[in-house]
Amino acid sequence: MIHPSAIVDAGSVIGEDTKVWHFSHICSKAKIGARCVLGQNVFVADHVIIGNNVKIQNNVSVYEGVVLEDDVFCGPSMVFTNVINPRSGVNRRSEYMKTLVKRGATIGANATIVCGVTIGEFAFIGAGAVVTKDVPNFALMVGNPARMIGWMGEHGERLVRGSEKDEWICQTTKTRYHEQNGLLTKVI
Repeated sequence: MIHPSAIVDAGSVIGEDTKVWHFSHICSKAKIGARCVLGQNVFVADHVIIGNNVKIQNNVSVYEGVVLEDDVFCGPSMVFTNVINPRSGVNRRSEYMKTLVKRGATIGANATIVCGVTIGEFAFIGAGAVVTKDVPNFALMVGNPARMIGWMGEHGERLVRGSEKDEWICQTTKTRYHEQNGLLTKVI
């Protein structure tokens, strides 16, 4: 479904069952997966890769250099950058930096993701946070600059400490996670 007011340039690839809403623009070399939703006024630049089941809320620009893996959520008016030191009078297109948002990550409303970082799987970036460095899998990040204040599970719930050392638990799903050396892994 592509709204009549949206602009989808020839050559772009859009997967099955993806919805593109009002006043959005998809550039010709963009690749968007299946079952995605791009809200009102979303811009997707050339060479952007968006996985399956990605939700991009209203007023988000996904600039060249950004890769969103499957199941990523981008909140309303959050911001990606692609040049670390932009100047209007200096062409820096050759300096675009890659930003990778891994599977299942959530980026809250009005957050800013400074280019060149990787946001780990199932990480959760709080509303208004400014991410300036890599984010581990499952990390809960808030503030400016963003700092880690806890862990989030795959279900999108803040994890609580378990009874075992270095154990974390999702109270909703009862899924267990193990922390070691500042990294979290799901116990299978």
